[in-house]
Amino acid sequence: MKNTISTITAVIILLFSANTIQANSNKTAATTIEIADSSQLQTVYNAYFVVKDALIKSDSKLTSAKAKDLLTAITAIKMDKLKSDEHNVWMKVVKKLTADAKSISATTDLKKQRETFKSLSKNTYELIKVSKSTEVVYKQYCPMADADWLSKEKAVKNPYYGSSMLTCGNVVETIK
Repeated sequence: MKNTISTITAVIILLFSANTIQANSNKTAATTIEIADSSQLQTVYNAYFVVKDALIKSDSKLTSAKAKDLLTAITAIKMDKLKSDEHNVWMKVVKKLTADAKSISATTDLKKQRETFKSLSKNTYELIKVSKSTEVVYKQYCPMADADWLSKEKAVKNPYYGSSMLTCGNVVETIK
């Protein structure tokens, strides 16, 4: 009887230990996947920032070329690898992000590019709010254009007017 109780106790301890080890390894794997998944959206954000910088320079050809890179980053996203809240927002904005990137890349009309950039910024903002960038991002607003944009720098550099009104606008939100 004593041996049976000892054996049962040993088996329970062994099973509990194995279960704990398995739970910890699953947790580590989930964390690794989460880190990898966040970085795939970071490529979209980085491409967005390059498009914004080209608009600041008022370089329509560069803006068009960089919008193609943004489109490539958007189409490379593996939706099944996104966290559920990111996936929900991604499904809501992906068609518009794709259409905006295509539209900006298809023209060298700076006015049209800037107009489309308003929508691109709005949808990128929705995504970055739920996923968080790897760095601090500032949402900035220009009252003259009545439009927002995202920036990695706190200093205002307006993509809607370029050098003609480079510092028009202000930081309205800091996203960490």
